[in-house]
Amino acid sequence: MIAKGTVFKYGNNVDTDVIIPARYLNASDAETLAAHCMEDIDGEFVKKVKPGDIIAAGTNFGCGSSREHAPIAIKASGISCVIAETFARIFYRNAINIGLPILECPEASRAIKPGDTVEVDFENGEIRCNDKTYKAAPFPPFMREIIAAGGLINRAKGAAK
Repeated sequence: MIAKGTVFKYGNNVDTDVIIPARYLNASDAETLAAHCMEDIDGEFVKKVKPGDIIAAGTNFGCGSSREHAPIAIKASGISCVIAETFARIFYRNAINIGLPILECPEASRAIKPGDTVEVDFENGEIRCNDKTYKAAPFPPFMREIIAAGGLINRAKGAAK
């Protein structure tokens, strides 16, 4: 599984209230959440994001509340992958559970610039940008299955058949 897209770059401690502002939490459908994704940190994000684009960030991405609205908003906006130095643990779990690929790679996170084109190979954990290759821990097969199925619930439904 490979993702390729243009990078939106953010700093450290991007919390779930910035990813999807609390004033929109009465919505639960993915399209509504996507329409307001990142608007308090990047008012142009929803106007510029294209399917396949990638978010790169610093440390502790997704900190804050444990709600799954944040990774849902990111995925529904068209983002194919988030690369960060580190993720808040509950965000990491929520992202995988809804089928949003996320990779921790401090070296890539620091090197990637806004507007770069990045290619990610999830099977081997390679992140390619500006003629350089960075190595993140690849997803184990069961996580690749969850992501490929579009999330844990879809994977479980498929396994039940």
